[in-house]
Amino acid sequence: MAPTGILSDYRVIDVNDLSKTYRVHKRPAGLAAAMRSLLHRRYETVKAVEGLSFHIGEGERVGFLGPNGAGKTTTLKVLSGLLHPTTGTVRVGGYVPQQRDPRFLRLITLVMGQKQQLLWDLPPVETYAMNRAIYDIPRAEADATVNALIELLDIGDLVRKPARQLSLGERMKCELVAALLHRPRVLFLDEPTIGLDVSMQAKMREFIRDYNQRFGAAVLLTSHYMDDVVALCPRVIVIDRGHLIYDGDLKELVRRVRPEKRVTIRLSAAIDHAQLQAQLATMATVVSIDAAQAILSVPAARVSAVVRDALAALPVADLTIEDPPLEEVMRELFTAQRREREVAAEASR
Repeated sequence: MAPTGILSDYRVIDVNDLSKTYRVHKRPAGLAAAMRSLLHRRYETVKAVEGLSFHIGEGERVGFLGPNGAGKTTTLKVLSGLLHPTTGTVRVGGYVPQQRDPRFLRLITLVMGQKQQLLWDLPPVETYAMNRAIYDIPRAEADATVNALIELLDIGDLVRKPARQLSLGERMKCELVAALLHRPRVLFLDEPTIGLDVSMQAKMREFIRDYNQRFGAAVLLTSHYMDDVVALCPRVIVIDRGHLIYDGDLKELVRRVRPEKRVTIRLSAAIDHAQLQAQLATMATVVSIDAAQAILSVPAARVSAVVRDALAALPVADLTIEDPPLEEVMRELFTAQRREREVAAEASR
């Protein structure tokens, strides 16, 4: 077990050539087609995941990204033992997930933002008591864990209200306590901040980071909120149509896809729009502009020169330099993948 906050070389998640396929019944609409399908069903094979390999060490926080239908949730369900792989091998903590070994189940947790385990008409503390019994956790240990998690999440007496009376954000916090009661060392988080407001999302990220650092837990996170990924995940695994297309450092991915920087200039005095547009166009590509602020897209090699020129020519009140938004990076990456598929399909005809 790795010391808290320190990464280990041990592969706590080991995925090799994973594939998962389904046979899906297909038929046209209409009564006649429905009657024919009773005797002669037509199926097609859908490849949810194909040839996927990656490894995650203890203490790592990894973003698992891809468009809708890429195979992210399918992969998480295989890793947690809910689905069996069609081919390939998967081990988590040395265990084969689909065998559902009790020791494996104590090692992991799966949190899905659109599913819940809280008992709807009972307060969360009742769910915690049930989970304590399921995992056979000594009462004193369970109480200490619950109290620590309640403090970390700042939910106080909310755990004594019926779950149906809690807001979505409050329920998600209480869900996390239930999911982490047995102190799992591997966290599979599928959209854990979905539906939460900006403030609640930030608190949830802070909690996940704190848990990871306190217990050295490995975290595999899927999210369509790129702020979650930027805040939590130094490394990202990106899949598209079930295939791995990137596994590595998040900043390196941004540099590879969008090597330019975003320079945001806030002005201390308003300038005529046309005049400001003309001045900035000589420096770099203008992304957006108004009377008090402008955002420029600048090649990395020219950032210093653009900043110098802006400070000399404009009444600058504030200036920031950042990477392009991750949403744009991912959109461009998937667009490039789609073009490659189209080119390959055209060449094979």
